Amino acid sequence: MDPIADLLTRIRNSNLRLKDRVDVPYSKLKLEVVRLLKEEGFIANFKTLYSGNRHGIIRVFLKYSPTKESVINGIRRISKPGLRVYRSYDDIPRARSGFAVTLMSTSKGVLTDKQAKEKKVGGEVLCQVW
Repeated sequence: MDPIADLLTRIRNSNLRLKDRVDVPYSKLKLEVVRLLKEEGFIANFKTLYSGNRHGIIRVFLKYSPTKESVINGIRRISKPGLRVYRSYDDIPRARSGFAVTLMSTSKGVLTDKQAKEKKVGGEVLCQVW
């Protein structure tokens, strides 16, 4: 199973049901994706929880407008286990006329499309959020 697709699906489904938060199993990659979503203003906050011998949990607090409209209008997985998508920094896709944020896994860590262009690094295109 694809852990990033699972994370994005859980966020998408919770957003559609107007939930306040969603719990996802912990991994370093998921934590970095969630951290970037918070930096870009798509989620309100996140917290890592550990309980006994069990693996950790990332609790994601979703963000809504004052009229209860979700901030995340769409979220799409680009690179999949069956078809990995890699791009150089000058070939990073620009989605939704620049209104979407593309998350990439690079040699410098998980970065947004703007950060990757600034640092001039390419990598695997994980997902797009708008």
